[in-house]
Amino acid sequence: KAMVATGASAAVPPVPGLRSVPHLTNNDFFNLEELPPRMCLIGAGPIGIEMAQTMARFGSDVTIFEIAPQLLPREDPDAAECLREQLEDEMAIHYSVKINNMEYVPCEGAPEGRACTKGPWGTYKVYVTLADGTDEVFECEAVLNATGRVPNVCNLGLEAVGVEFDNRQGVHIDECFQTTNPNIYACGDVASPFKFTHAADWQARTAIRNMFLGTKEKHDQILTPWCTYTEPEIAHVGLYEKEMDDRGIKYVTYKRDLKDVDRCKCEGVKAGFVKISALEGTDEILGATIVGPNAGDMISEITICMQHNIGLSSLAGTIHPYPTSAEAVRQCAAQFWQRGGLKTPANLRVIQMLLEENRSASGN
Repeated sequence: KAMVATGASAAVPPVPGLRSVPHLTNNDFFNLEELPPRMCLIGAGPIGIEMAQTMARFGSDVTIFEIAPQLLPREDPDAAECLREQLEDEMAIHYSVKINNMEYVPCEGAPEGRACTKGPWGTYKVYVTLADGTDEVFECEAVLNATGRVPNVCNLGLEAVGVEFDNRQGVHIDECFQTTNPNIYACGDVASPFKFTHAADWQARTAIRNMFLGTKEKHDQILTPWCTYTEPEIAHVGLYEKEMDDRGIKYVTYKRDLKDVDRCKCEGVKAGFVKISALEGTDEILGATIVGPNAGDMISEITICMQHNIGLSSLAGTIHPYPTSAEAVRQCAAQFWQRGGLKTPANLRVIQMLLEENRSASGN
């Protein structure tokens, strides 16, 4: 038996001029030895904004170009807006941008075919059309392409062993990580839309058990949380509100702002929130987003609840230490009670039965 776990590489979008100029990606970004005075980033997704904020705080003059009309296009809009307010104080971000061309003038002695990682720097020119229709040219010493990742499936000889794949989705697998060749399995970035280290690790453990022990654990049983490591952090698990709308799922969303939580007040946290969505008429958690300090740590509590079918009622009824930021999770869940969450059809029937029994007893 064999496992395909070749990961993914930086995607190169069809941006005019990008393929013809050497540029940084998340693969070689960490090879930088000196701080470029100015840096342009293509893409305002998780990778892009994490690195952009880092470089800005080191002292580089950072500009981001995003084709979509908002930061983090796939993220919860409230979360993206909260982060936008912070980032736009630290760097320039242009939305709905069209990049028309890119040029690069290398410095003397620059590495051929590779982006400079230290001075002396070359000069990039990025020709763009902004959202208002104006054309501008931006100059910088480094360009980071942060437009996502694509699975590594080329030149592996997969065709020769009957393994189906494509360049976008990667290796095709069934619900148990098995490919179209029953003796070959695949996991991680090469076969999953969840391109996170922790997701690949968990998938590998599951796929290996299926491959060697004959178990039938399914990848749709793996609940994958994720976090964008900016300040503030953004963490999410489960479905987004837009996904529930698209699927016609009726839900109720509860939200607790961190500025109203005592621990956060003491630490001066003025932005951020906990948001939990539940199936309408029940306390079943369908998804959650947390924005704020250590959001990636806080999301685990909700992930456990979802993984083990623990509802808002039980979460709200669990004592949390005071004062902690995690109290925001409990207080958010408690809104299920405060907003009449106990008035489910089943509960109302029980109450009606009790009232009828009480009236019968009184009549006797």
